[in-house]
Amino acid sequence: MEEYFDAALAMIIAYAPKVLGAIVTLIIGFWLAGILANYVRKQLEKRNADPSLTPFLTSMVLILVKVLVLLSAASMFGLEVTSFVAIFGALAFAVGMALQGNLSHMAAGILILFFKPFRVGDFIVTQGYSGTVKEIQIFTTVLTTLDNRVIIIPNGAITSGPLENLTANAVRKVPMTFGIGYPDDIDKARGVIKRVADECPYIDHQKPVDILISELADNSVNFAVRPWCKTEDYWNVHFYMQENIKKAFDKEGIGIPYPQRDIHIYNHNGEAKA
Repeated sequence: MEEYFDAALAMIIAYAPKVLGAIVTLIIGFWLAGILANYVRKQLEKRNADPSLTPFLTSMVLILVKVLVLLSAASMFGLEVTSFVAIFGALAFAVGMALQGNLSHMAAGILILFFKPFRVGDFIVTQGYSGTVKEIQIFTTVLTTLDNRVIIIPNGAITSGPLENLTANAVRKVPMTFGIGYPDDIDKARGVIKRVADECPYIDHQKPVDILISELADNSVNFAVRPWCKTEDYWNVHFYMQENIKKAFDKEGIGIPYPQRDIHIYNHNGEAKA
């Protein structure tokens, strides 16, 4: 019994300093990792870095420093760090093979963060969905739609398909179509549309408004109206013009036609009847 006690005591004496040293290393190392990550975050914010990139880089720094601390603590026990690196590499390969799809989404997320086809706050259209970008995560991008739904799209799907960034430019045109009846006066209708556009507070009046005949349709003469505005005022212009054009046309006696069909009835002699 005394022999076992002496052996245990010898092991405690031999390994206690290493265990204490490893624990102290872990505590101090994780503490320093948090300080360093916080410093990186503050420096990025101070330099007005992209808000999408800041949390990603901060978390990467935190994880990297913690891994280094763990390897340092392991080496204090006399363990070969190269063995851990080899094991870690094998595990990474196995996990990579099992998670090929997720890794492709991660790679796509990195491309999005660095090449910036869109940023947090942009309004985009992709994969049949449209909404404001709320978060760009490492695997997915989170959108909030106009009716306040949350859409989560894998980054790989975004980078592999068409992407429309509607807020990339500060100003844009608002394409609209207004139809009048064939008996109505084209010049009069154009003047009414121009007057309504001039009264719209959201339109950029420093730029000309396109008011053009775009089509002689089956039931109407169609005007293509394209005013300029700030990107954030796009829907304000659209809704204002739709409502006030209708009111102005009604006031001026200009008809907005709807689909209709003329029917001609012939008697047995081939003469048309009214």
